[in-house]
Amino acid sequence: MDRISALRNVEEALRDFESGDSDLAATEQRVVTVLRTYATDFEGEDGVAPYQATGEGRAHGLVVVAESEAAARERVHDLLDEEQGTLSFDVDRL
Repeated sequence: MDRISALRNVEEALRDFESGDSDLAATEQRVVTVLRTYATDFEGEDGVAPYQATGEGRAHGLVVVAESEAAARERVHDLLDEEQGTLSFDVDRL
């Protein structure tokens, strides 16, 4: 899914919410589904790719875009405002 398709799908979900055809929970689920599909299909420029953190604690399930596994680990730490080595998690390319 490209960026334009993702945006159109999110806009459609929001229109349905605004018109009363969808409740907040259903709208959230649709938007999350669009974002997850976009992330897993993501083909970035300059060698970036999506990585997902797995493990215990706050890092589990986070998906970031990075140039390498090491950069993805650093980005997860930065997003969570945690020092390197304070969280235990692995990152896998999606």
